[in-house]
Order: sequence, then C-alpha cells, then structure tokens
Amino acid sequence: MKNKEVEDIQNINRKPIVAVLITGAFLAILNQTLLATAIPHIMQDLNLTENTAQWLTTIFMLVNGIMIPITAFLIDTFTTRRLFLIAMSAFTLGTLVCAFSPNFAVLMTGRIIQAAGAGVMMPLMMTIFLLIFPIEKRGSAMGMVGLVIGFAPALGPVISGWLVEQYHWRSLFFLVLPLAVINIIISYFVMKNITERTFPKVDYLSIILSTLGFGGLLYGFSSAGNYGWTDTVVISSMIIGAVSLTFFILRQFKLKQPILEFRIFKNKIYTMTTIIGMITFIGLIASETILPIYMQNMAGFSALESGMMILPGALIMGFMSPINGRIFDRFGARYLLIIGLSLLTITSFLYTNLTPDTSLSYLTIVFAVRMFGISMIMMPATTQGLNQLPRRLLAHGSAMTNTMRQVAASIGTAILVTIMTTTAPITEEQALPMEMVHGVNMAFYVAAVISLIGLILSLLIRGGTPAEERDRMKMEGNE
Repeated sequence: MKNKEVEDIQNINRKPIVAVLITGAFLAILNQTLLATAIPHIMQDLNLTENTAQWLTTIFMLVNGIMIPITAFLIDTFTTRRLFLIAMSAFTLGTLVCAFSPNFAVLMTGRIIQAAGAGVMMPLMMTIFLLIFPIEKRGSAMGMVGLVIGFAPALGPVISGWLVEQYHWRSLFFLVLPLAVINIIISYFVMKNITERTFPKVDYLSIILSTLGFGGLLYGFSSAGNYGWTDTVVISSMIIGAVSLTFFILRQFKLKQPILEFRIFKNKIYTMTTIIGMITFIGLIASETILPIYMQNMAGFSALESGMMILPGALIMGFMSPINGRIFDRFGARYLLIIGLSLLTITSFLYTNLTPDTSLSYLTIVFAVRMFGISMIMMPATTQGLNQLPRRLLAHGSAMTNTMRQVAASIGTAILVTIMTTTAPITEEQALPMEMVHGVNMAFYVAAVISLIGLILSLLIRGGTPAEERDRMKMEGNE
C-alpha cells in the first residue's frame, strides 16, 4: 500500500529540491578540506601542537564515517523532509559553535556536531536523486553529484588559504554559516517527502558495533600514516575495528531489517562498480595527498602553488561530471569506465618519474588529465551499480557506496603515505631531495597497479544502457 506521507514523484518540481540538496552537500564536503591551510593559524591562536590540531580534520572524517553506514536506517525511520532539516540544522549548529569557539574543546565539539549532520547529507542526496529521476536520466542527475564531489574538496584549501591570510580563521565558519541558514529556510518550504518509511526496529547493538567497527578502522588507518603501523593505538584501533565490523556484518545477516544491507553485494555488477569506485577514490586521494607533500617539502613550491596545481583539474572534473552523466544515460557506463581508468593508470605512471626539478606545468597538466579520467569513472560507476538495485534497497546501496569510499580513502592514504616514507633510501639523518622523491615515485607505482586492477574489472562489466536496464528490471518485477 502506498505510504500517504510520500509525495507523488511524477508531480514533484525537482529543481528546487535538487538545488537545496546540492547546496547542502557542497557545504558539507567543503568543510572536510576547509581547515586544511588554516591549521597553522589555529595552532598559533589556541596554542596547540600539530598532533592535537590535526584532530580537527580527523574527528570530522571519523564522525562522518560513523554516520554514513547508519544513514540507510535513518532514511527508513524518518521522513525525507525531517531528516534533511535535522541533518542540515545539526551541520549549521556545529558551524555556529565553531565560529564562536573560545578554545580547542569547544571547537572540537562544533566539528563533531558539523560532521554528524554532514555524514547524512551525501547518502540522503544520492538516494533522493535515484528516486525522483527515472533510471534513464539518473546519469545526468548523478553527474551533478559528481560536480560537488570533485569541486568542493579542491575549493576548500584555496578559499581557506586566501581567507586566513586576510582575516581571522573563524571567518571560514562565518562564510559557511549564512549559506547554511539560507539553505535551511529554503528547504523548509521546498523539500518534499520522497522516501518511504519502513520503520525498522532500532538495533542498538548494531549501531554500537557499526560505530566501533568503522570508527576503529578509519581512525587506525588514518593514524598509521602519521604514527606508523607498529604504534599501540593504531594496532588497537584496527583490531577493535576489524572484530567489531565482523560481528556487525554477521549480525546484519540475522536481522529481518538490517541497519545496513550487505546482501546487495550478491549483485556482481554492484560489487564490481563499488570496488572500481573505491579504487578511483584511492587514486584521487593519492594525488591530492601526496603531490602537495612532494611539492612543498621536496620540490620547493609554495602552499599556494600546490593549491593552484589542483584547481584546474578540480574545475575540469566539476565541468565534465554532468556531461559524462549525459553520456552515461545514452551509452551506459562500460566505455566511460574503460577510458577513465586507462587515463587514471597512465597518469599514475607519469607521476613515477618525478624529480625535485619537475615543472609546475607538467604536474598541473598531468593532474588535469587525471581528474578528467576520474570524472568518467566516479559517478558513472556509482550509478551503474545502484541501477542494479530495487527501489527499496537504494538507501542501503547509497549508504554502502559512500561508506566504502570513506574506508578506501582512509586505507589508501595510510598505505601510500607509508610507502612514500619507507621506500625513500635515507642514508643520512637529513635525506637529499632526490632520495625523498624516490618514495613519492614508488607510491605512484603502487597507485598505478591499483588503477590497473580497476581497468581489468571495468572490462568485465557488461551492463547495458540505463533504458535497457529499466526494461530488464520491469521484466523481473524488480524496479
């Protein structure tokens, strides 16, 4: 029986809903990287050590990663409108707390509240887009999501770099705050109830296990790059995370209404596209994390130059995502994925011959080509995978996709940074620049091999065009 709370999707005006969702997600993702270049200023102002200050970005990633897996449960429990307003209000409240924070403890509290709202935003947006757009138009819709994913993280360091040079670091939060408030006001009037509530039973043990599992793994891997793999806290976090996650997954198979549905991995195309998405995210994180370290610490570039090196590629990815979405709607994902993963692999190999004298133009052009390739993979792979799922499982598919990307980003960063630091043949206390760059080149060799695995997987995907997928699902009664 049709849920009376849910609006008739055929008669919904999509444009205002899309606008508030895109704005909310953009602000949420922007905040992940907004503090990147402001950390030194915050350290000086609040008298913090580097390790303490890094928690401002680590805690945002951790809470974000903990919230995403339970988003499917929240979507099944709350109406769309209420959940979006709660998430956006939490994010805005956190921003307000950060803006007026007198000390580190209050600033951390604000970041936690921010991240709790932000973690819900992306899976909720993807789920709504998949429901309000027919399957043959989902590529174009998800292309707009790709624009946000590509553009917001790269814009964060550029905005914060300029603002903290001109004003106090709190200006970062005062910039976001009015935009978030305006978005809440508009969404109050335009947001509709799209998702159907199934009222799953609250399984507190699953929520605890999910928090410990994903939180432990994310913290363990993100800390390994800084403290080393043998650090007691890192090892303990990984063990607690792995054990908790194992029990969480096993428990989900026993529940009639699981918090996160792992049975979706029985679908081969969904599984392969999720793995491809994870590999692509590792490729994205590899370049956006390792290249600025190389540029500033080994090649003598400034922080502004490393930020400007990333910007053209981010603009290309943002510009191309909607275009690739339209191509996906017409031809399907297979050829986009093959071409995109080929470019990702080639550019990874092009970054294996770096020296202390490599030019800024070379780094910028290769990165731009790399982001062009990533724009052909990210949302087409996601949409192709989610198109395989019935409507009732779209919330679980969106939550799982975003969760796996968070895990991939954390693991990928830890492994590649470790490779970069351990393969540099340091013969003296102070390594020569060329010796340090060798570690960067080795990290990109590993990134290239990982990308090559993704390319091989893309050759195995045989899915048709979205229109053909729609017809197949109708025949199976699975739409």
